[in-house]
Amino acid sequence: MELKLGFIHKRVWRLGCLLLLLFALVFAGYIPPASALTPEQKLVYEVWRIVNRSYLDGTFNHQSWLEVRQKALKNHFVNHEAAYATIQDMLKSLDDPFTRFLEPEKYRSLKVSTSGELTGVGLQIALNPQTGILEVITPIENSPADKAGLRPRDRILKIEGLSTENLSLDEAAARMRGPLGSVVTLLIGREGESNQEVVLVRDHITLNPVISDLKLSTSGSKFGYIRLIQFSANAVKELTEAISILEEKGASAYILDLRNNPGGLLQAGIEVARLWLDSGTIVYTANRQGIQGSYEAWGPALTQDPLVILVNQGTASASEILAGALQDNHRAQLVGERTFGKGLIQSLFELSDGSGLAVTIAKYETPNHRDINKLGIKPDQIIPQEPINREQIGTVKDAQYQAAMALLAN
Repeated sequence: MELKLGFIHKRVWRLGCLLLLLFALVFAGYIPPASALTPEQKLVYEVWRIVNRSYLDGTFNHQSWLEVRQKALKNHFVNHEAAYATIQDMLKSLDDPFTRFLEPEKYRSLKVSTSGELTGVGLQIALNPQTGILEVITPIENSPADKAGLRPRDRILKIEGLSTENLSLDEAAARMRGPLGSVVTLLIGREGESNQEVVLVRDHITLNPVISDLKLSTSGSKFGYIRLIQFSANAVKELTEAISILEEKGASAYILDLRNNPGGLLQAGIEVARLWLDSGTIVYTANRQGIQGSYEAWGPALTQDPLVILVNQGTASASEILAGALQDNHRAQLVGERTFGKGLIQSLFELSDGSGLAVTIAKYETPNHRDINKLGIKPDQIIPQEPINREQIGTVKDAQYQAAMALLAN
């Protein structure tokens, strides 16, 4: 009898342990083996795992990311489109316009090289992180948008009559793309003005990142004027050649124009900073664990000549890294207006079905540990600028350029 009772007690104890284990697995959000998941569930789980491992905000916008996963995987997915919709909902809960899912076609479009020739209206756009409104960072020079007079901070309210209020960044970009010669109508909102419709004809857009010239100051001295339009793959090479040529021509100072430069490749921004610095930190990157790393200059710089940098509200991302690095290292003075304020780093992940995932993984800090995001960089000399056309840049109509020349003359 004692033996039998002991046997029963052991069975009860094992059953209790098994129930506790099952409870623990359920409570921990246990995921069945991969073989038990449908392809659509695997894709949802793949996205969840990448965000869980990499996302900058460890609170996941003050929510349980584990519960988000459990809720998502309870859905029945009839096809990939249903899974895509669930993924979009998951990411939307993060309230981060830069962390986004890209369907296969959109992902292929995003991978197009940042150098070369594109077709479109020539707008660099972003969702304002504070208002969620679609805004112009800057029009690309000589593009249809530039010729139509669009400006940084213009609000894109409608595309072909459709409100942009609930569109993602990629959906808005896709609606503005189209065949060469086709037309797209935008409703534009601008501070202090009535909303206006702008009709743009899509065209080829050639990206020439560097424009340079030798100028004479009011005192007769020579200085180099360089406009850097964006940080494309060949920007460093072209800028190196421009500085070398201007040095040979006798330039004794420089104006580097970063106005309306929306950024581009992070590495290009770092390499451009190294052209101007002998030593010093260029930028820090910080993930959710804290400072992740830094990028340093090791010299020698191409020139030690005085440098003034022009910035405005269209100066964003990699441009802000460069401006902040040279300002904090006392290599350059900044003139113009406070910059755009995009200081987040995204990493692009290719998913198993050919779609893509952009995830905010870190943020930038200047060498003096200033946070760029949503704050921008304040110039040493604030000079407001009335809107001018491209032909007026670098003329007496360009108040910021004139202020930079005056600084170099002192």
